[in-house]
Amino acid sequence: MTDYVSDLGDSLSNASTLVDLLRYRAIYQPNQTAYTFLVDGETEEVSINYHELEQRSRGIAAYLQSLNAKGERALLLYQPGLEYIAAFFGCLYAEVVAVPAYPPLFNKPMPRLQAIVADAQAKLALTNTSILTNVEEQFPHTPDLAALHWIATDTITDDVIEKWQQPLINSNTLAFLQYTSGSTGTPKGVMVSHGNLLHNLSLIYHCFEHQPHSQGVIWLPPYHDMGLIGGVLQPLYGGFPVILMSPITFLKKPFRWLQAISRYKATTSGGPNFAYDLCVQKIKPEEIATLDLSRWEVAFNGAEPVRAEILERFATVFEPCGFRQEAFYPCYGMAETTLFISGGLKISPPIVRQVKGRALEQNLIVASADRQEGVRVIVGCGQKWLDQKIVIVDPESLIPCPFDQVGEIWVSGPSVAQGYWKRLEETSYAFRNYLADSDEGPFLRTGDLGFLQDGELFVTGRLKDLIIIRGRNHYPQDIELTVEKSHPALRPGCNAAFTVDIKGEERLVVVQEVKRNYLQKLNLDKVIGDIRQALTAQHGLQVYAAVLVKTGSVSKTSSGKIQRYACRAKFLDGTLDVLGKSGRNSEVQRKSDVTSISAVKN
Repeated sequence: MTDYVSDLGDSLSNASTLVDLLRYRAIYQPNQTAYTFLVDGETEEVSINYHELEQRSRGIAAYLQSLNAKGERALLLYQPGLEYIAAFFGCLYAEVVAVPAYPPLFNKPMPRLQAIVADAQAKLALTNTSILTNVEEQFPHTPDLAALHWIATDTITDDVIEKWQQPLINSNTLAFLQYTSGSTGTPKGVMVSHGNLLHNLSLIYHCFEHQPHSQGVIWLPPYHDMGLIGGVLQPLYGGFPVILMSPITFLKKPFRWLQAISRYKATTSGGPNFAYDLCVQKIKPEEIATLDLSRWEVAFNGAEPVRAEILERFATVFEPCGFRQEAFYPCYGMAETTLFISGGLKISPPIVRQVKGRALEQNLIVASADRQEGVRVIVGCGQKWLDQKIVIVDPESLIPCPFDQVGEIWVSGPSVAQGYWKRLEETSYAFRNYLADSDEGPFLRTGDLGFLQDGELFVTGRLKDLIIIRGRNHYPQDIELTVEKSHPALRPGCNAAFTVDIKGEERLVVVQEVKRNYLQKLNLDKVIGDIRQALTAQHGLQVYAAVLVKTGSVSKTSSGKIQRYACRAKFLDGTLDVLGKSGRNSEVQRKSDVTSISAVKN
């Protein structure tokens, strides 16, 4: 250890990996509490300090090293908690590539997990005894999972710790794979290096103005980039404690989140747009009266469109508790940039712009003086920081756009990940782009649309049709494939998935053609029921409306590509050729009794 300490010195500036980072904390702040997990989401606590975490991580790493697992990919399959964090660092300490994943549910389909196993070519799976017992019962039906080397890390004893050998890693070493999609069997693993992580963590620390006395509260899942990097790794980078809870405990009772912020005097916490809205809807006045949110300095909001009306409602409802509108921190990021891309000034309220909707549909920015009908209110997502660069680019000509025009958001900088695991063509398309007029690059094409105004980034839409519901990303082609396979009456390649705004929340709609030979014998109840069941089972999604339409009526381009925006427009104005649909009450409506689908807008 002496040589290692002398190499690292007494400054974090000498840290080039996350192993360096945790070793530093364990050496210089061994007894400081690193993580506290609220088992019940309220008062039942389990905690771990830096020394204990480092020791536990070294034990897991030593066991992995005994298996000669260097460079292998290892699934992390845990419920949120301290075991997950120790296993993640155990992989890093053994130079094993961590693969965060959703833990399997007992007796539920696991297509996404199986797809990740295949894509990552994983050999190992780390979990605990309880989860492993449940998974083993499914092995006869999932030979790909049964073939993995399963390790219950809660059975690894401390006597292996001294056998750990320091790995020969550096900033370019691959740390983990962050999977962004995958329910169709074609997930993509973003390759995140130690250098990517440390740079992005420094960005977040700088932008959020964190200090050693900061205090975090996080309910976001650790297998998601925001939960892992923003919720678990950022407190370690800043050397301040964080209170963690399971997202399930938050969803069941949103009051627990704000109660923890109040009780532990948190300065930093946040989540997607829906989380703030859920608090407004579910927390009772008598519960609000018990809260003190006056210490909350950074209420970050990301992972889905930031909506001005929800920020306003939250600030109004919780102002009596000491919440300040200036605490809201809209930001923008994605897995391909490790996490964080842009954010605002900590002391400033969110920047809002009102633009004319008709002009925006033509990718033009025309300001509006008031919020009249047809005006879109767009919340700014901050500015670039440090050595990051953001450019708005015409996605066809690859030339930077004028200031008053919407284009694709391109990003460059040390936080941009290494590419997609084993996907050279897709990596080249997304990560290796150069401006046509100057040959400057390489840039990452984010697939998102937006504009820059006075240095502030405004995100207006998604070039790649990405669907985001409750903070989770869903690709429409994944949803469409699930739908068309749910019943033999449905035409393959002839459907569209998109979202509509219902009272400030993005809700899923699917439009699906029926095969011509089924038109006279169609059991609408059965078909729509199968669609809803399949989407719930494979994606965890509830459908706002499932619409069955006549053969040949789904809009396509001349080359045969689905025109999702055209389908959405027809849905909203009631011009789809409808056979039947299920609405918000899940009841099937036939063509004869469907009044007007345009009512969905109201």
